[in-house]
Amino acid sequence: MSVSVEYLDKYYGSQRVLKNVSFDIKGAGVTGFLGPNGAGKSTVMKILSGVISPSAGVAKVNGMNILQYPKEIKSIIGYLPEHNPLYPDMYVKEFLYMTASIYRIAQKRQAVSKAIEMTGLSPECGKKIGSLSKGYRQRVGLARNLLHDPEVLILDEPTTGLDPNQIVDIRNLIKEMGKEKTVMLSSHIMQEVEVICDNIIIINRGEIVASETTSSLKISDKVTEIEFLEHAGIDIFKKAAFVEKSEMTKSGKFLVKGHDNRDIRAELFRWAVENKMTIISMQQKERHLEDVFRLMTKQNR
Repeated sequence: MSVSVEYLDKYYGSQRVLKNVSFDIKGAGVTGFLGPNGAGKSTVMKILSGVISPSAGVAKVNGMNILQYPKEIKSIIGYLPEHNPLYPDMYVKEFLYMTASIYRIAQKRQAVSKAIEMTGLSPECGKKIGSLSKGYRQRVGLARNLLHDPEVLILDEPTTGLDPNQIVDIRNLIKEMGKEKTVMLSSHIMQEVEVICDNIIIINRGEIVASETTSSLKISDKVTEIEFLEHAGIDIFKKAAFVEKSEMTKSGKFLVKGHDNRDIRAELFRWAVENKMTIISMQQKERHLEDVFRLMTKQNR
C-alpha cells in the first residue's frame, strides 16, 4: 500500500496551483494532509483519485501511474470528496447495492452488510438518504467507499459540518481503518489530526513545506516565545537575518523560529541589546500542531 507523488504541477489556465509537489506515503496508517484554504489539498486528492489530470509530474498508487492504470487504481482506492455526492431519494441499502453493482462485487449482500456494520449505519439503513443527518450522510459516503475493500482511502474534510458527537464517531472509524489501510486525510481541525494521524504533510501555496511524523514535527520545530517591554510591530524581525519566520500573538508576544531549526535565544538577546529593546520574558515553547501549522503557513515574513 503506497501513495507517491513526484514533481506534481497543476495549472488552471495561467494560474499555477501546484508547484513541484513531492511526497511518499507507505503502508497502513493515517496521514494528515494539511494546508490553508486554496493551498492545493483538494487538487492533489482529485489527481490521486483520477478526477482530474496533473499538468506535469507523476502520481502513483501502489506503484501504478494514475495516467497509465486509471481503472486498476480506482478499484483499489476509496475517495470521499469534501462535498459528498449522494442520491437523496434513494434508500441507504438501495444506494449501497447499486454501488456494489457498479464495482461488480460478487458477494454484494456480504459487502453491503459489512460496510453498514463498520460505519454504524444499521439504525438508519432503512431510510432515504435525504432524510439523514449530515453525520449519517457522511457515514453513507464512507460505507460506499468501503464496499470494495480498498487498500487506499482518500478523505477530503470528512468531518466538516458535523456536531461534536458525530466528529468523535467518524474520527474513531477513520482511526480504526488506518490499522489496515493507507488513509490520506484532509482536515482543518488540528486537534483531530493530532489524535488520529501518524504522519503529517503540510502544503502552502501549492508547495510542500513539511512532511514528517506527527510527533517529530511538533518536537523538532523549535520556536522561541519572546516579550518586550517596548511596543513592537509585527515586522520587527524583518531585517533579522537569523530569523526564518515570526508571528505576533494576540497578547503582544512573538513566536520566532530560526534557520535550520536551531536555538536562537542567544542571538535574540544580542539583537535586543543592539536594537535597544528590553526583554521581559523569553523561552522555548512546547509546540502544538496548530502552532506549527500557523508558523509554517503564515505569510508575514
